[in-house]
Amino acid sequence: MLMILFHAICLRAKGLPNQTIATLSNAMDVSQPNNWPRIETLLQRQKWELDELSHGVVDDRMTEKTVQQLASKGYISEPHSAVAYLILRDQLQDDEYGLFLSTAHPAKFKQSVDRILAKTLPLPAALAKRANLPIFSHQLPADFALLRKFLFMHAT
Repeated sequence: MLMILFHAICLRAKGLPNQTIATLSNAMDVSQPNNWPRIETLLQRQKWELDELSHGVVDDRMTEKTVQQLASKGYISEPHSAVAYLILRDQLQDDEYGLFLSTAHPAKFKQSVDRILAKTLPLPAALAKRANLPIFSHQLPADFALLRKFLFMHAT
């Protein structure tokens, strides 16, 4: 995922920030990522140079195909991990081995994963147990006075 993020940072450095476009892995598509300071800190602590990172671009069609390929190998992936896997696989040299890490469960992207794999995957027990609980979230406009009023109305 650092690879995609690096691509976005390069675009930003060239003065080309764009609107985020909704894709299967849109968290990786942002042109103004808010987690870049963490990446910079990691680079500094590890004494890595920015040019040591590689990057790649994967469209939705290839993301879907990769989720399907991973499933055929017995690994159920979500879109972000599929992108990381594909870029890693395509950039490895013949004498290299690679490791990609998933930071999300496929259930986080259940609708997309179910559609891509053309089947309904079960939720993990802990999530299934809570899936039908009431939702207590509220949509509020960006207005502090309304937020304050709402909080006082719902204080216990």
